[in-house]
Amino acid sequence: MSASLTLTTSDRPDGVRVLTAVGEIDMSNASSFAEALAEAVRPEGEPLVVDLTKVEYLDSAGLAALFPHADRIALIAGPMLEPLLAISGLADLTTVRRA
Repeated sequence: MSASLTLTTSDRPDGVRVLTAVGEIDMSNASSFAEALAEAVRPEGEPLVVDLTKVEYLDSAGLAALFPHADRIALIAGPMLEPLLAISGLADLTTVRRA
């Protein structure tokens, strides 16, 4: 059974693209998350903002989807995910802002 995940991509008025994830990211849907990241990341310009503030669960498969894009993304995370991003080393590779 797949965990519930909603992914929405939008462009802010300042031109920054935002990928918002809502729900849980685990091995059952990490490939959808990875595809959404790959489609939303721009090779040039401002980094993609990945809003994880409404993500209730993020496992290693979800983290693995983020790492290849670390140089082209900025993360927004709540207090629940911040330690995970730090321990995984992802916070050392990209910007992590607190919600």
